[in-house]
Amino acid sequence: MPETAETGNSTIVRKTLFRLLPAQILLAASAAVTGIISSLFAGNYIGPDAMTAVGLYGPASMLIGAVTLMMVGGSQILCGQYMGKNQLEQTQAVFSLDLIVTAGLAVIFTVGLLAAGVFDLTRFICADAAARSYLNPYVIGQAAGVFPLMLSQQLAAFLSLENRNGRTAIGFAVQIAASLGLHYLLIAVMRIGTLGLALSVSLSTWLLLFVQAQYFLSGRSMMKFRRKMRAHDALDIFKVGAAGSLSNCWQALRGVILNGLILQYVGNAGLSAFATVNTLLAVFWAIPGGMIAVSRMLMSVAAGEEDRETLVAVMKNMILRFVPLMAVVSAGLVLSAVPLTRLYYRDVSAPVYQLTVQGFRMLPICMPLSVIFMHFVGLNQIFKKQLPVHLLSLLDGVVFVAGFSALLIPFMGMKGVYAANILNGICLLPVIFGIAWVRRHRIPKTPEEVLDLPDSFGTADGDRLDLSAVSMEEVVSVSRQVEAFCRSRGFDQKKSSLAGLAMEEMAGNVVEHGFHMDHRKHAVNMRVVRKDNDLILRIRDDCRPFDPEERSRIVDPEDITKNIGIRMIYGLARKITYQNLLGLNVLTIRL
Repeated sequence: MPETAETGNSTIVRKTLFRLLPAQILLAASAAVTGIISSLFAGNYIGPDAMTAVGLYGPASMLIGAVTLMMVGGSQILCGQYMGKNQLEQTQAVFSLDLIVTAGLAVIFTVGLLAAGVFDLTRFICADAAARSYLNPYVIGQAAGVFPLMLSQQLAAFLSLENRNGRTAIGFAVQIAASLGLHYLLIAVMRIGTLGLALSVSLSTWLLLFVQAQYFLSGRSMMKFRRKMRAHDALDIFKVGAAGSLSNCWQALRGVILNGLILQYVGNAGLSAFATVNTLLAVFWAIPGGMIAVSRMLMSVAAGEEDRETLVAVMKNMILRFVPLMAVVSAGLVLSAVPLTRLYYRDVSAPVYQLTVQGFRMLPICMPLSVIFMHFVGLNQIFKKQLPVHLLSLLDGVVFVAGFSALLIPFMGMKGVYAANILNGICLLPVIFGIAWVRRHRIPKTPEEVLDLPDSFGTADGDRLDLSAVSMEEVVSVSRQVEAFCRSRGFDQKKSSLAGLAMEEMAGNVVEHGFHMDHRKHAVNMRVVRKDNDLILRIRDDCRPFDPEERSRIVDPEDITKNIGIRMIYGLARKITYQNLLGLNVLTIRL
């Protein structure tokens, strides 16, 4: 049974998201896995005081993460939109500017952390001299890894845009292997305490950066360094990225508030338990982190193409697949609370043991709800809707979690802090619905109305024809539909016939050749758009990337009798452009 245009596009979107997802999860999990390695070595070779140092450093880590996320989110969204518009020079300019600015910010953070650790400036956040004896060396060791941490996150985002996720996976494997070896050497053998704990992570992150940078230095990448950059692009990166990273900034403030509340009402055992649970769950938080990363990339490109249907398909995939998947993962974590706790603490009578078990049984419940929140923040970020992003980030980052914690912790202890995180996720859902209600001045009745896409975004239904095909027979049928659509929209017979022929030849070439390059099931999605007096055809498929050299052989072959139809299209079209966007072949023809 033939696929409709909607199901064909949805299939391509779903397959693209899940193809990109593993690498993005690995990327998001890399720091978390090294954090788990550190916590295991800390618990077994140094003691609970080391985990207290990790917890106290948490807000600083969140702040660095917020700035890093600002640069990643802003540059990734802008590059995706420029790629969607087929503007390569602007894409490369944003790439170059992002790396320069990120490097400068990394130097500032490095100097600040070194000063804090060397000159005991940490006393402003921790009055306990004994705790600072563990914290200061840890901060110094972390300073050595800020530069590779921030730069590697940028390069990973650009590798994803170029569909080079395999290199990210290789870098991740190298980082983890090095981290294990360095932790054993510096902590188990040399026994240099929390300094070795942090240095092990920092040095392994340098190796990750080296693996990633090799691709961009090889000259094979689409992203190339350009000396000609535009200052206003930096402002756009900050403006677009800051909205999404504010959540991390607020979480840094929330961390300071929660640390104070826990120390006041529960004590060091509570802070150690909280740090332990968050350290391990950070690996699993990489799953929703990877989900929003791939969705944001695809939504950014769709925004550049003014493709409303793809945006809706991404959000439907989030509801129907990402949220249920995260719910299953969360349930597994809740059921595994005791064995997870025993990785760190063995004495079941110790307060830290019981508090850690409570954390593993409650905090994972937040994860499915966070998937929804993160996607709505990302969508508003792409469309530069600053107020909803700032409001949601503030509520999630500080107001709900810190507010509920302050109310509950005097009566419930650590359970109050854990419950506050769950209540936060529940309370954010009606806020998201309410924002759409207020902005549209009516109750949203459809998923698209809840998304609150701008009315001016995309092409009117009457000026657009969407089709899909999975066989040559369907391609021939599509040709007739395209020609009829063009005629009904006022184009003359010649242009209408050319549009039908162009779609048949180009889509047929995908079905005939691309579909048989592997053993996977494929679909080709086609769109015809009337824009002013122009006729624009777009053909998108998820087959293997198209080789530009092959295109040149098709257009100008040695045998002039071959590919006559395709060569005629290249000769008659006003402009034909090809891009590989996130592993999707996108051919745009302007007639």
